[in-house]
Amino acid sequence: MNSVDQLFQYTQTDSSVLKDPEVAHVVLNQNKVLGQNTVPGLNVDLKEMKEGIQAFLTVEEGIHIPKTVHLCFGMMPEKGVQRIEMEINLEKNSRLAVLAHCVFPTAVDVQHIMNATINIAEGAQYSYIEKHIHSLEGGVKVYPKATVHLGPYAQYKTEFDLLKGRVGLIDIDYQTHCDTKSVLEMTAKINGLAQDTIKVNETGFLNGKGARGVLTSKIAVRDEAKAEIRNKLTASAPYARGHVDCKEIVQDNGTATAIPIVEVHNPKAHITHEAAIGSVDAKQLQTLLSRGLSEDEAVELIIQGLLS
Repeated sequence: MNSVDQLFQYTQTDSSVLKDPEVAHVVLNQNKVLGQNTVPGLNVDLKEMKEGIQAFLTVEEGIHIPKTVHLCFGMMPEKGVQRIEMEINLEKNSRLAVLAHCVFPTAVDVQHIMNATINIAEGAQYSYIEKHIHSLEGGVKVYPKATVHLGPYAQYKTEFDLLKGRVGLIDIDYQTHCDTKSVLEMTAKINGLAQDTIKVNETGFLNGKGARGVLTSKIAVRDEAKAEIRNKLTASAPYARGHVDCKEIVQDNGTATAIPIVEVHNPKAHITHEAAIGSVDAKQLQTLLSRGLSEDEAVELIIQGLLS
């Protein structure tokens, strides 16, 4: 089995998709490029640096990339650092969807550091789904940081999801600046166990007239795990609309903090928020217990329902 197949065997995606010449992809193992394919209208420039990878990705004006682009940022060794400096540019009226897997299945002491600048020009649409696969030891520390700029009528949708393994430490820090009638959707779904630590800091600035934004966090913490969620939307233009939604389930000795912040600087703007922290719903639990599930099975099912 080659290194690419080794990484993809832990994901929910068959590595054979990379053999399709119409599917653009990049596969990294630690700080080495294992594979790369581009398609017309998508320009990818990768540079292997001493301490990481520099990646520049551009979609040309008016180009719609028809098939999802696959990125795999993996690390098979038990210890090490993967540092990625990325710049993504979607030119006017372009369109791109990305499925990214971050794969650290044997990690004992691994750091994944991502610094990204994302520019989405007028009328462009960008979807970025990020799915993580970690080891069971909790030996992964993940630091994704991004600054995003949305032009007029641009759309940006991103989702962070831990598929397998323990969190370890996740520290998400995103800032998004939204121009006229642009749309921002950000979702984080994370399940913490043992001594895991979850930190989410997402901020959306609705600067343009009619800009819209939704920040959603669905978090579960059990055992001794801790979560601190800080989501903020600021509306400074007329007819800007936004919503902050944070739901957290706490079991055992877990600790959860939710800090939804809304700021409105224009009388014609409107932002709402909702935060809920607590144990699993008692009625749901009793219903599942009455159907023959054990308490642990019922709790797991309820949490998976929250994170689905």
